[in-house]
Amino acid sequence: MTSRERVLKTLRHEEPDKIPIDFGAMRSTGIMGIAYNNLKKHLGISNGYTYIYDIEQQLAEIEPVMFERLQIDVIDLVNNFGRFQHDWNSWNLPDGSSCYIHESKYPVKYDNQWVLKNGDRIVARMPETSYYFDTIYHPLETATSPSDIRDYRFHILTDEELFDFETRAKFLFNETDLAIMGGFGGNILELGQTLRGWENFMVDLLANQSFAEDLMDAMTEAHLKNLKLFLQATGDYIQIIQFGDDLGTQAGPQLSPDLYRELIKPRHEKIYTYAKKISNIYTFLHSCGSIYDLLPDIIDAGIDIINPVQTSAANMDPQRLKDEFGDKVTFWGGGIDTQSVLPNSNKEEIVLHVKERMDIFKPGGGFVFNQVHNIQANVRPENILAAYDAVIQNREYE
Repeated sequence: MTSRERVLKTLRHEEPDKIPIDFGAMRSTGIMGIAYNNLKKHLGISNGYTYIYDIEQQLAEIEPVMFERLQIDVIDLVNNFGRFQHDWNSWNLPDGSSCYIHESKYPVKYDNQWVLKNGDRIVARMPETSYYFDTIYHPLETATSPSDIRDYRFHILTDEELFDFETRAKFLFNETDLAIMGGFGGNILELGQTLRGWENFMVDLLANQSFAEDLMDAMTEAHLKNLKLFLQATGDYIQIIQFGDDLGTQAGPQLSPDLYRELIKPRHEKIYTYAKKISNIYTFLHSCGSIYDLLPDIIDAGIDIINPVQTSAANMDPQRLKDEFGDKVTFWGGGIDTQSVLPNSNKEEIVLHVKERMDIFKPGGGFVFNQVHNIQANVRPENILAAYDAVIQNREYE
């Protein structure tokens, strides 16, 4: 069975030959550049390039040699571009190890800290003691009226971008047997928080709902335009389209189920059902935190796959999730807790933890192994290999 066949079978909630494995198929299933360089060094891999495709989170693109070593079944379309593009420049990560960053996202030093700029404007900065860039610019932070929303120009995919996506998708489809994930986004809550600032938008949802709805309708319109263009270019080649919206916190949803149903779900449903209407592609939602209370509505809105399955958050017990939703949605993640177990446990504890999660999520298909969110910079390579080798050794269905 090929990787693509394996993933598609488990997405149909059938048992394939083996549990599919993901490592880096989207911006929340991968590994930070520092940890990736340490992993390569530990494995004796001295060639190749560490491309940082997401500078804000400092995430590394996964190289072919790592696909083979970790038996990875899924590849990212949108961010897997190191091999396709030029104009990469060298940079040093916070630990001093080397990487390459595309010139379009290359940091500059300003007032003794690294910043990202859009033209002359600083849009994000990385404090000296941090590994991440924090967004500091919210373009609609001071907006007050519908005209302010109309004046804002959402990005619509260009012909050049669409040609690039189609070329990559066709190449990956024809030259590999991997399942292909198309990273799209389509965020509503998160994009509102980005455009307005977190506090402003959360207040909007309760106290300024007319304005919030106008803004969310404008987002939805732009997402639908881009979704049509994106799937026209790639829909014959990709198997999964990835949406995102962080709806949870460690303790519970960011907003009540009633407020989600009233304001966010109708926009989600328009986007997710449109993807299903114009393609046969599975829908994937990345949503961090405790989303147990929202899962019935998320599934009803048209989502086939949930990630990262943050099992350390409130009400996200793995067995409970599998028992209640295992026949309705695929769990893509939840394979090992990244908050405490992966960085802090010994190899024997990690192996037991992984086997326990596999025993819970494995029956009946509907499970793709991935750690809960990205592997952070401080995680030892021995721990990463302990987790993934435990999967490799126990992934077969009998």
